[in-house]
Amino acid sequence: MQRVKDINLIEKYIRLNKIENLFNDEIRKNSEILFFNKRELIFQEGEEIKYLMFFVEGKAKVYTTLKNGKLLLLDFYKELDTLGDLELITNDFASCNVEAIEPCICIGIPLKVLRNIYYNDTNLMNFLCNSLGKKLKRSSKNASINLMYPLENRVASYIISIGTDKNSEIIKFDETLTVISELLGTSYRHLLRTLNRLCNKNILKKEEDYYIIIDYKNLEELAADIYS
Repeated sequence: MQRVKDINLIEKYIRLNKIENLFNDEIRKNSEILFFNKRELIFQEGEEIKYLMFFVEGKAKVYTTLKNGKLLLLDFYKELDTLGDLELITNDFASCNVEAIEPCICIGIPLKVLRNIYYNDTNLMNFLCNSLGKKLKRSSKNASINLMYPLENRVASYIISIGTDKNSEIIKFDETLTVISELLGTSYRHLLRTLNRLCNKNILKKEEDYYIIIDYKNLEELAADIYS
């Protein structure tokens, strides 16, 4: 993580996301811009959380570690999700891992600042409650999807959620398959068979250590926007 104290950049992202009412003078002067590289952990399960973060650029995936050591996909974060809101309210450690899918930018507000003022700030409290409610609904929906949808649909949706933007010249999918199989609750062999089936349908093309999406439209139809 790289931290920058840049008031102009902070103001730019506040205006772009229309969240001026959430940033009083005290919050503004203590805010920072936080940069994360692709595949960097923004939050790590069990660690102390030091910032409430407003996600203003990029994408991240959220997953937890089960008692048997397996990983389970919970959610995806994008603009304007918040990170650290639950930990601010419960004063607890991070309950899951948040990993950057691509380079990410957040506005970070130190929790030590917010803990003294947030409960008197109705605008911020309403925003955080609304944010927590939306994340709970998404997480419940995604948990149901992991149980009810065939793997082919889940893989298609996952690839779209983490893949390079469809406007790029090459749409690439290059994550570690053993990790993906855990996140999607399947075996490595089943995942590999599913990816091979998508290649046989001319939706994906296998390169040396990654896949290229060659039929984005059909991949979208398979995904049906199931992960949100």
